[in-house]
Amino acid sequence: MNIFSNEALTEQHILITGATGGIGYETAKEAVKAGASVTITGRNEEKLSELKQACEQETPSAKVFVCPTDLNKAEARSRLVQEAQYTFGTISGLVNSAGVIGGNALDQLTEDDLRSVMELNYFSTVLLTQEVYEHMKELKRGSVVNLSSLSGLRGTHSNTAYSGSKFAITGFTQSFAVEAVEHNIRVNAVCPGYVDTQMGQQAIKNKGEREGRSYEEQVERAKAGIPSGQLSTPEEVARTIIFLLSDASSNIIGESLKISGGSVMR
Repeated sequence: MNIFSNEALTEQHILITGATGGIGYETAKEAVKAGASVTITGRNEEKLSELKQACEQETPSAKVFVCPTDLNKAEARSRLVQEAQYTFGTISGLVNSAGVIGGNALDQLTEDDLRSVMELNYFSTVLLTQEVYEHMKELKRGSVVNLSSLSGLRGTHSNTAYSGSKFAITGFTQSFAVEAVEHNIRVNAVCPGYVDTQMGQQAIKNKGEREGRSYEEQVERAKAGIPSGQLSTPEEVARTIIFLLSDASSNIIGESLKISGGSVMR
């Protein structure tokens, strides 16, 4: 289903991190359909190349630049921004989709696990955004969409590291939004619940193992706890991100938009 005009993001250059994951992958395809030039990044070069081919198959006029990057390294982040802008011009839209799950209950959490989750989910996101922001300010327009989570709005058992990282992203989104709007740059976040992606499936599997259930049993239990009775799809999340990147959301600023089938209402 294509709900956006093929000109919704025309003349826009969108940088998407974590593009090899389910949500980032679908966001790249939707952004290309909406007319954007897209830079995709992640660590898996082969999967990035597959995504580029998928974009070109679905949208023959696709403009996609592949730039594999380890976002935890400062020089790699700088190179990413430099090469992306050399290819397609100033970045006008940033989707911070890179992230990992991980951690445990606090009494079982290791320092390495905590640092690993926070490094990618929070520190690298903020530092890359800081670098892109300097160029967006010169452009005097732009949109940043951060991938948070329902875990960035409420805590759950055995989720201290991941939830902490996503609460940090939610807070960053709100504070940065107040600063960026002075330069005609909008900042928002999406907060999905369970999404039918590899990462979402792993989260369900991990919870099932902690509680002594099979993956299949835990999926049914998860669905039973969602008013809609179904998991979200990566396509749904991607289309929400495209909306937030587009001018259709011109007065939506600092929001954390829930995509959860009614799991959290407040």
